[in-house]
Amino acid sequence: MKAMLTMRAMLLLAVALLLLQAASLGSQLPGLSAGLLPAPALAADPAPAPTAAPAPAAAEPATPEIEATAAALRARRQALEAREQALAAREALVAATEQRIEARLAELVSLQALMERADTAARDREEAHWRSQAKLYEAMRPREAAAVFNELDLPVLVQVLQRMSERKAAPILGAMQPERVRQLTVELARLRTTPPPG
Repeated sequence: MKAMLTMRAMLLLAVALLLLQAASLGSQLPGLSAGLLPAPALAADPAPAPTAAPAPAAAEPATPEIEATAAALRARRQALEAREQALAAREALVAATEQRIEARLAELVSLQALMERADTAARDREEAHWRSQAKLYEAMRPREAAAVFNELDLPVLVQVLQRMSERKAAPILGAMQPERVRQLTVELARLRTTPPPG
């Protein structure tokens, strides 16, 4: 028990010494005493005065070189913006032109297909016409057909005769005028040796 009391006394003495040292240091360093002194000691210290915000530095007057550089940069920026707008306008024009060309190309492809169908239909109609003429002459008597063939234009006669069967054409050719048969034979031979168009 005596040892405990001695220990407490020593602790109190150490705390007192520390407080004294803090007080002496606080007088030398005023900011340090706020954290080390007890509350009553802090109340005695006056509150620090609020510091005023530093006054803004006055803007330095622009020199002619800075103004010239700033003006040049502004002009360059404006030129770049104008160029960017011109490029955007040109790109829009190119895109619109491409769309018009693609539309026109699609139109032309459609028109070409339409013309090919019309051409095929016309050839089919012409072929049907010549076949019907050939059947008509095949149904006639050979002498009657020969009398007509003697008077037909050679290109028409060739078209009809090419679509007739040989069995039905032979009697008609036998009844035709010999000179006319010779002309027809020469024309048929020429057509066979001439390559077809296209």
